[in-house]
Amino acid sequence: MRGLVISGGGSKGAFAGGVAQYLIEELKYDYGLFVGTSTGSLLLTHLALDKVKKIKKVFTSVNQSSIFSNCPFVIKKERFGSMQISVNHFNVFKNFLRGKKTFGESQNLRKLIAKIITEQEFQDLKSSIIDVVVTVSNLSLNKVEYKSINDFNYNDFCDWIWISCNYTPFMSLVKKGGCEYADGGFGNMVPIEEAIKRGATIVDVIILETEVVYYNRMPSKNVFSLITNMHAFMANRIEKQNIRIGKFTAAHKDVIINLYYTPTVLTTNSLIFDNKLMTQWWQSGYDFAKQKNVELSDLRD
Repeated sequence: MRGLVISGGGSKGAFAGGVAQYLIEELKYDYGLFVGTSTGSLLLTHLALDKVKKIKKVFTSVNQSSIFSNCPFVIKKERFGSMQISVNHFNVFKNFLRGKKTFGESQNLRKLIAKIITEQEFQDLKSSIIDVVVTVSNLSLNKVEYKSINDFNYNDFCDWIWISCNYTPFMSLVKKGGCEYADGGFGNMVPIEEAIKRGATIVDVIILETEVVYYNRMPSKNVFSLITNMHAFMANRIEKQNIRIGKFTAAHKDVIINLYYTPTVLTTNSLIFDNKLMTQWWQSGYDFAKQKNVELSDLRD
């Protein structure tokens, strides 16, 4: 069975969409398993249904208001074109007054998920032989959990997709089944091992980071940029550990892994959703997958 794994990466998920489009539409890969974390989870359902154009339209049209019902930061453009976030004190204070535990809220993302994934699409996929699995972090029980479409009804599975994307403390902290849940990337950024455990013998893995670190982060200018830098550092460490574990598991079970890293640094802040940039990243992902597979084909010849 062939499996597709897509890592977390916020707005960089557009690049993963482009890679996946090439693998599905041009190489005609027939996937029996889709496993994703965070932004990867958002892509899975439509990729599994072979509705690439529909999910591409979504990813290339979203902006901050599509995600946040209460955005905790404002975006400032720096002198050399880079984007910097700073605290939106009013929105953060408003969230705390409401008794929330996070700086911002992402209820708009939950509404968007329900809008783009119809109940009929959910039923069509659930009745097929394809398995779709999303990764979430159970903060109450201190463990990573994997939620299969086969185990839940429509509303619950939409909740799990949303929860997988909730990058706390900037986005919503969700209580479900008596436990507090957050972004799956806090526990497993690249769930290769889980795909192998579920029977995949060939795994295509889209990793929304460069293979080698090409940049030094700018000094933190405020508390939000400090927290995002800290989260990015921890996510990078988790990601590298996940990949090492995945490679180790694959080697012991004779599983083939194909890794697709981003060839360049797309952004240093994946919480900024710019539809123009995401449109470019989608095309970049498609072009990169095409180039990589042409080079592999030449090497085989």
